[in-house]
Amino acid sequence: MLLETERLIITELTMDMAMDVHKNSLDEDTRRFVPDEVFETLEDAQETIEFLSSQYDSAEGPKVYALITKDEGRNIGYVQLVPIEDGKWEIGYHVAKEYTCSGYATEAVKAFLPVMADKVGLSEVYGIRLLENKASGRVLEKCSFTEFFTGEGPYHEGVYEISKSVWRP
Repeated sequence: MLLETERLIITELTMDMAMDVHKNSLDEDTRRFVPDEVFETLEDAQETIEFLSSQYDSAEGPKVYALITKDEGRNIGYVQLVPIEDGKWEIGYHVAKEYTCSGYATEAVKAFLPVMADKVGLSEVYGIRLLENKASGRVLEKCSFTEFFTGEGPYHEGVYEISKSVWRP
């Protein structure tokens, strides 16, 4: 286990989570906002978990951790710190559709961000989202990210209306 919050356990991904990772990735929000994180088959999820697990001891990342509810023990998504360009890192998160609008993403990011930024040695972390992803914008705001750019920009192999924010401890 990496962290514990009031309602969540944030922990390393393990192979026995592959079915949940697969199912959690198939909702319309993942397809719309982070299409490269959709795992169409169980095998896709297993391969991804195998790779992500190999990164926990690596300096390069990505650092992706499962979100497990304390009350039901359900895997409801993930929170991650991912390297982007020029030595910068970006926060990412996804909560399965049936658990959205319950504050889980905000709770996970608030707990995860300072711990992981310290562990990786970061003085700032970026939040980049499609502008239409209002829920992600609310999470970033609640977690003390400051927006510094809104407009057209690169996002998942295309150019879209995006927002960029930054968090500093």
